Formats: sequence, C-alpha cells, structure tokens
Amino acid sequence: MAIMEEVLKSALEKIENIKKRSLTIYDEIEVDDASLWLTNDELEAFLDIKLKNLDLGKFALRTRSKEAKTKVCEALNYPVPKSFKKIQPRFYGQKFDTYVQKANNLQVWNEELDATRRYVLIRLNQKGLVTQVKVVTGSDLVKLDTTGTLTQKFQARLDIGENPSELISSNDTEVTQRILNANDSGKITLPSNPALTPTVGNLFSIKNLYDLLKTLVGEKITDSGIDQERNRGAELQRLVCSKLGYQRYRDDGQFPDIRNQLLEVKLQTSPTIDLGLVNPNSESLLSIPKVCGMTIRHCDVRYALFYGKSQNGEVQLTHFFLTTGKDFFSRFQQFKGKGINKKIQIPLRKDFFIDLEETFGLDFD
Repeated sequence: MAIMEEVLKSALEKIENIKKRSLTIYDEIEVDDASLWLTNDELEAFLDIKLKNLDLGKFALRTRSKEAKTKVCEALNYPVPKSFKKIQPRFYGQKFDTYVQKANNLQVWNEELDATRRYVLIRLNQKGLVTQVKVVTGSDLVKLDTTGTLTQKFQARLDIGENPSELISSNDTEVTQRILNANDSGKITLPSNPALTPTVGNLFSIKNLYDLLKTLVGEKITDSGIDQERNRGAELQRLVCSKLGYQRYRDDGQFPDIRNQLLEVKLQTSPTIDLGLVNPNSESLLSIPKVCGMTIRHCDVRYALFYGKSQNGEVQLTHFFLTTGKDFFSRFQQFKGKGINKKIQIPLRKDFFIDLEETFGLDFD
C-alpha cells in the first residue's frame, strides 16, 4: 500500500501546483520537472481512481470523446477549454492523448505513433462505465502490435560473430553508474515485481547482468511460431526474470521490458533487429520517475539480445549480447528508417487491462 500512497501523494502535489500556477493543457512542461510533470504511474493511478465508474456510454462517439477529455481536465485541475485545439497531442503540456476503448482494438488516425507521447486508454464495460485507465507510450504500443500492419521505424542488423556471448559495453552509462554508486552497501534487493521503477539498491551493474544472463546460452524455450513473436519473447523474459532472481514474471507491455533493471530483452531468430520508434542511442528522456535524482534516458537502457535457432517446436539460445543503448550501434549496423502507416490499428491483448493492484504488486482491499 505504501507504494500506491506515495504515487498518489506525489500526483496530488503536482496537480495542486498546476492549479496554483494557472496552467492550461497547452502550457508545455519538461519531462524532468519534478513539480509539474506527472509520470506514467502517477497519471495512470490518479485518473484510474478519478474516472472509475464514470458513465460515458450515454454519449454519442464524438461527444463521448470530448466528455472524456473534459473529465480528465477537471481531474488534473486544468481549466476546460471551450473547444479542444486540433493539435498533437491534445494535452500538449503533459504530452498525452485520450482514447476511449470499449473494445480491444486501438485505432490511431491520421498521425504517426510518437515514441515519447503518452496514450491514455480509458476502458469501458458493456454498460459504458469506466472500469480502468491505462497509460502507455508510443514505444509500448509498437511492442503490442501483432498484425504486422505497423512498420517499424528503426532497424539494425545482427552479425552473430564468433563468440557465443559478448559484453559490448564494458561499463554502464554515466547516469546509471551514479545510481549504482549511490548503493553504499553494494547489496542488491529485488522487489517481487520486475515492472516497478528501480530504486537505489535494485540495479545490477551491466557486468553483473552479463555474468548472470550469459549462462542462459544453451537453454531452450517453447517456439509458438514465427508469427507469435510476442509469446516467444514472453517465454524468454520469464526465463530472464527467473535468472535474475525475481519471484515472479511480470510484463506490462511497457519499455523497457524489465523496468526494474532498465533492461530491454530481445529474442532474435533472424538477423533483423526491430527497434521500434526510437533509436537505442537516443538521449530523449524516458517518462519514468527519477532514480536517485537522475532522469533516465533511452540511451541508459541496457539491451539484452539473444539469438536462437528454431527446431522441433523449440528455440535453443545460441548467442547472447549485452550493451547499453549508447553503445548499441558500435556493434550493430543501423538500417535506414521506414515510414509508418497513417492509419494504425492495434489489437490489444486480452490481458492488457489489468488491475492496478497487480501493477503495483499490492492488495488494495
């Protein structure tokens, strides 16, 4: 309960600051502004509570969308504009759009997915009542696409090389090293939920991660088929979580895969590495709470790439590579980016909308 209370307390303080400064939804806020910027967790937890059981089913589709935006403005202490400007995103200051979802089929019209933009998904039941709010980024949505209709923007080529395992980055980035150095005891204490934001004392160094994960070379995972990459990836993530010492596996579909270790996990059975909407070496900021006063960037994320061969219903892991995002292209050749469809439809998996008590590893009863 303490984690949830802390998230909501922080959100309330920022929402009060928004009101005191008379900000509108169009006033830009920096991602690392600790007094005004609502993190994904804060935005999700607060809106989930404020919008719960809101009746949107009585409105026509266009009116329903406007009503949802109005209620979000009121919840966050923003004045409701007479009309919502047609800018991207609509909530320009906090960098998010709202989508009311009665079915598990997200449609993004006439715009590209933005890696750093937030997408506030408001779930309705059959009666039209809000049951849950989920906040994801564009990078998260790319990973949820299973149809192949969404073209990856950035790709790279994996040249296996001679060694079965490679530590490409001898050290973490300066930002991550500062967090590691703040752990005076040197002891690592893991939460039960690997999807939680890291705190001081959670993080393994990249060298320690390498020593733990290189032992997975030779392991086998179930191959559910080349058209089931998400399921195969989930099997690998479950194996990685177990090897690192987490009590349970948790995949909330967000970037990076194992947030508690700032670790993105990729399973490769072909040389083409799909990187989504943002390059690993980008210095753009991740929308997660600061850790030890440090704002985490995409280039600080560690990338664990496993190459495997598929045979007889199994994928055997034959090679392992570990690198920081900063050093990613020192080893892997980047392809030129491809365009993205203007109309994007993403079927959300059945377990996409989950209880917040699972997200925070808590029981709220």
